[in-house]
Amino acid sequence: MKFPSLFRTANPSRFDVKPRYYDPVKEELKERTARIQKELEAEGKLGDISEEDRLRHYSSGIRGSFAQHQGIKEREGSIMTSTAMIRTLIFLFLVTGLAGYIYLGPVIFEYLLYLILLVVSIYYFFKLKPKSRK
Repeated sequence: MKFPSLFRTANPSRFDVKPRYYDPVKEELKERTARIQKELEAEGKLGDISEEDRLRHYSSGIRGSFAQHQGIKEREGSIMTSTAMIRTLIFLFLVTGLAGYIYLGPVIFEYLLYLILLVVSIYYFFKLKPKSRK
């Protein structure tokens, strides 16, 4: 994070070169196709195709893609696998430990350990319990 300053610091200069390639075969092919196309137009074998007619033959890849959108998909998995929930639990654990240490002293860590063991055991009890079939 940059702090505001009155003085400008020099940024490192970037060296960005866009290489240009010369392909003689591609150039010759392009010249040849342009020459043949002009000859065919001069003979009348190739109709005068306007730019608009050429563009009509091509369609956008975006067309219809928004109509096929199915909406936001729900996540597959439990709430305990989300990283936001894990971060929240860690944050609450740290804040509780700090506040408890200030008010109760080092004995809060024993209480937090018992609380965590209780929550984990309840979680695994309901996770491993066979679901009743109705």
